[in-house]
Amino acid sequence: QVQLVESGGGLVQAGDSLRLSCAASGRTFVNYAMSWFRQAPGKECEFLAYINWNGRKTNYADSVKERFTISRDNAKNTVYLQMSSLKPEDTAVYYCAADRLRDRSTRYGDSQNFGSWGQGTQVTVSS
Repeated sequence: QVQLVESGGGLVQAGDSLRLSCAASGRTFVNYAMSWFRQAPGKECEFLAYINWNGRKTNYADSVKERFTISRDNAKNTVYLQMSSLKPEDTAVYYCAADRLRDRSTRYGDSQNFGSWGQGTQVTVSS
């Protein structure tokens, strides 16, 4: 399995931007599509964004598609989540996950797709 470590979380104000990073190690990064999820206290884990192995296909949850952008740098074994116009309801622990496949066309947010997860990074948005 690939090991994943998120970073970049923190405390920001509403309207601010933030970029999360997820560094991968242990296996060939290009073998994996990647996704971001988040989990707020008392809520279920929520799919946010997906990117395939070469970055040419992305998919977003409706709740974030106008504000968040997923990207990857295979040379750096890193996937990013650029978040803008942050809202207090974006407060959560954010996780990256490695898909079992390099590419898919359906079920982007099904948690059963993912074999590796990071430990999460906290994002807190104050009003």
